[in-house]
Amino acid sequence: MCGTCGCGEGYRLDGQLRHEHDGLAHTHGEHGHEHDGLSRETAGSGGQTVLLQEKVLAKNDALAARNREWLRQRGVLAVNLMSSPGSGKTTLLERTAAGQAGAAISVIEGDQETDLDASRIRAAGCRVRQINTGTGCHLDAAMVADGLRALDPPAGSLLVIENVGNLVCPALFDLGETARVVLASVTEGADKPVKYPHMFRRADLVLITKADLLPYLDFDVAQCRAWIGQVAPRATVLELSARTGDGMRAWYDWLAGHGQPPPSG
Repeated sequence: MCGTCGCGEGYRLDGQLRHEHDGLAHTHGEHGHEHDGLSRETAGSGGQTVLLQEKVLAKNDALAARNREWLRQRGVLAVNLMSSPGSGKTTLLERTAAGQAGAAISVIEGDQETDLDASRIRAAGCRVRQINTGTGCHLDAAMVADGLRALDPPAGSLLVIENVGNLVCPALFDLGETARVVLASVTEGADKPVKYPHMFRRADLVLITKADLLPYLDFDVAQCRAWIGQVAPRATVLELSARTGDGMRAWYDWLAGHGQPPPSG
């Protein structure tokens, strides 16, 4: 269960039910759950339940630090890709795989249910592991650790963590990523950065997606950029269309500029 929003009842890695015991994810025979002690504790004779958001996030952050060190030692660029549903994350990955032919791209695919997006990305030539969160609204560091063990991305490669489509809870959970990339589709409205500031505030890159639809929409790009600058002044902002390919070169250049060679020796 998510200690912040109360969602979740275990998750699936490539269809196999798993849950978490003291930070170590493992297989569970017929059902999955997460013990209450991870997200709340009972205090006093009255049995008062106190939500322990700080405890849950501290535990997640410790696991994320392990993930980050594991990735750093291998020189793997890990991108946490986040957005609301339907903003074009999977289409962006398909186009990236096609545009970076021959590059080693691994993907941890997060969805509440189905492996539809994982199948699309696999067909595009990427190595994929599917994580289904059930009623959960985000990935966490323990799930990603599981995915890393299953994928074992090669040294010097690109790992993309396609988070569950949601502009709220994923922003709170460090996964051990190298960089955070947030998509803002022109079909959503220019005000998303100020409506969901926590998501955009920690972004290293904001991609304004589906730019090919701009002639047909009332979307103020300048205003959207201004609001991104207000909320996330250090974030790079790029406009692109994964459907037409316009702007993709700048995305590839950004990835190349953030890659990490594996440590020598």
